[in-house]
Amino acid sequence: MADTAALENSKKIQTLRTSPASLLWAAFEAGSVAGAVELREVPFLTMAGIRVDPGGDAGKRLGKRTGGLPAASGEVRSIGDTAALWLGPAEFLLVAPAESHDSLGGEIPRALTDALGDAEGQVVDLSANRTTLELSGPRARAVLEKGCALDLHPRVFTAGTALSTEIGGIPAILWKTAEETYRIFPRASFAEFLGRWLLDAMREFASTEVP
Repeated sequence: MADTAALENSKKIQTLRTSPASLLWAAFEAGSVAGAVELREVPFLTMAGIRVDPGGDAGKRLGKRTGGLPAASGEVRSIGDTAALWLGPAEFLLVAPAESHDSLGGEIPRALTDALGDAEGQVVDLSANRTTLELSGPRARAVLEKGCALDLHPRVFTAGTALSTEIGGIPAILWKTAEETYRIFPRASFAEFLGRWLLDAMREFASTEVP
């Protein structure tokens, strides 16, 4: 009975959640330009920070849960809808759908903690630490190039690449999930500022015809 009551209370709490950029959803819709560039928030994704030696036994155990841990800068490894992004030689960010984070306290983070066991390393539930902004369309790269120092040319920044950078002066992780689609992971406290910066950078394309 206690577990059932806790589950019901947790579900009620989930319905009251407000995503970091929710105040801008209407602006995102109004500022998006069909056929050119579109912006939306993908709220409440499950995220876990992992620190572990990928070549050690613990790293291999965690890798089995994540589809493998990336071995090089920019690399992303995935299994189904779950992806592990390289942040450093022994640091990774796991990203999974929102439903992967159960209402009683983190299904995936808990599973990763169990896989780590007593070995040296760390697993931290970061689901509330960042949000996800998705920028897509033929002009998405041009928008990002206004405030991102990375070389985003498709010969260099290919689909499936993720790197830590700054966009509009805001620290973020940039993941190119498809040829014209980027996911941006700013810290929650910077989400509104970055969302407004992206909207401003998109304005010039409102009257531009895309070939």
